[in-house]
Amino acid sequence: MPQATEPTDPREAFGDALVRAIKLMSAVKQRAPRVHPKVDPIGYPLLFNLRDEPRRVSEIAERVHLDISTVSRQVNALVGQGLVAKVADPSDGRAQMLTLTDEGRQMLIDVRARRNAWLAEVVTGWSDADLATFDALLSRFADDVEAHPLFAPKDPA
Repeated sequence: MPQATEPTDPREAFGDALVRAIKLMSAVKQRAPRVHPKVDPIGYPLLFNLRDEPRRVSEIAERVHLDISTVSRQVNALVGQGLVAKVADPSDGRAQMLTLTDEGRQMLIDVRARRNAWLAEVVTGWSDADLATFDALLSRFADDVEAHPLFAPKDPA
């Protein structure tokens, strides 16, 4: 029996809508101009994770759900571009932490302003209540995705 074009199950409809939104955001990411011509798109989440405080590479890798080697390569590029600096870990002088430079901090301010201006255009017809509801549900969804066993640490055994 052929499937209906429009799903009747809310979970199926949600899945279809989510896949569409992810594909659209992926296309937006590809089309958006780069703020810094040499920063790889994967570098931006790393920079945002340094916005509030210095962190170790391992902590950043865990927070962005990437392996340490990938994050290390990206960090080295960001250090080379003057956006990130390596500093001694105050709790362990042998270890290094990463922190934003003034240029890196300013770039994040610019990226966030551009992103928020674009998003404001996209949702121009939305009420504050709709935005608050969407924000709450989107945050809840992200929290639930992060709490899912898929993101549980892998058992090395």
